[in-house]
Amino acid sequence: MRGAGLAALSTALRGGGAQHDGQQDDRAGWPYPSLVQVAFDLDGTPLLLLSTLADHTKNIAREPRVGLLFDGTAGLAEPLSGPRLSVLGRAERSDEPRHRARFLARHPGAALYAGFADFSVYAVAVERAHLVAGFGRVRWLDRDDLLLPGVPAALAEAEGGILSHMNADHADALRLYATVLAGRSADGAEPWAMTGIDPDGCDLRRSGEMARVDFDHSVGNPEDARVTLAGLARQARLSVRGSAPGAAGDPVDSNDRDG
Repeated sequence: MRGAGLAALSTALRGGGAQHDGQQDDRAGWPYPSLVQVAFDLDGTPLLLLSTLADHTKNIAREPRVGLLFDGTAGLAEPLSGPRLSVLGRAERSDEPRHRARFLARHPGAALYAGFADFSVYAVAVERAHLVAGFGRVRWLDRDDLLLPGVPAALAEAEGGILSHMNADHADALRLYATVLAGRSADGAEPWAMTGIDPDGCDLRRSGEMARVDFDHSVGNPEDARVTLAGLARQARLSVRGSAPGAAGDPVDSNDRDG
């Protein structure tokens, strides 16, 4: 779920009893799916950017229960053998600045309209989810299976500085994270950018392509993040050319400890 940039959002249509195209409007309650951009808070809570002019937003105002479908089947010869996750929750408008910042970092193109008066961020309070991991591999998940217990304040406060530092000073490390650790193509001249870091991993973006790098342990503060990111860079370099740990250009070495 964390690696997704898009999801299918389903809400319940409002209806209203009025005439619609010459017919009595009986749409109320019908499922209404469409494609939306999605980002995540540090604990994994899905974040949406919606306009009050959109049918989804009008539907949510009446009935906040929503469904989000995350599709992990791209590129498979047999798509139904791949993973799909249907997340059920309640969408609520959020004025938390971190939510807007995380959404725009993941979808920078949305900055063109995110400031319009009719656009707001909505956080989806997850209640449960249905995982189809392939043929015969189906189970329901609870909220605690998907989300972290909370947002670590120290990491949340430091996130902006970590992203600025990595994107300004460690483009080579980000390229290695994406191409070696996340298996993305090395083709393309545009650099990778880090768009988010949370206790479980970090998110990368290049144009419209996204990548997720999971950590092998939980990260809760800037120092943990520094050590983990440096270790990932060394791991990637060793994988590529067998270089010794501590090679020049690690995200943070002994002379660069500002996180």
